[in-house]
Amino acid sequence: ASVSEPAQKCCKENIQPFLTSILEELMGPVSSGFTEVRSLFDKEVNEIIQDFQKTNDMTRLKENVDQLMTLPFNSVKMEPCYLKVNLLQELLQDLKSRFKVYHIDFVIQRTQNFMQELMENAVYTFEQLFSPSCQADSAKVATTIEKVKLRVLK
Repeated sequence: ASVSEPAQKCCKENIQPFLTSILEELMGPVSSGFTEVRSLFDKEVNEIIQDFQKTNDMTRLKENVDQLMTLPFNSVKMEPCYLKVNLLQELLQDLKSRFKVYHIDFVIQRTQNFMQELMENAVYTFEQLFSPSCQADSAKVATTIEKVKLRVLK
């Protein structure tokens, strides 16, 4: 009881006024990273569509979709997404000194884990909505892939 009132006063005066601006600062790199995940997924699916339109090969399409499923675990392709979040390192250094924020690496790693999880969910949903083996009319496959991609991105 004797600590509660001074602690609340301290939070109200020294922390609460800055929370909105801190959140906005942190959301920049986080949002940028998630936007990069979205762009990567879009690019990869577009490449599948273009390859299928050139080859019209259902076996190759199946291989490309299977390869898409490994995208969340492809560190080379996911690296640009992760790098966007590394900007948090600089932002959190300032917070560390002002507000005693520790475990900066944990915050960055956790954010990158969420990005990988988002990509896992995107490719899984894509595969579930688009089953190449069920496509009888190869003329409609590219259109179907595009529709599924847009549905996943939504």
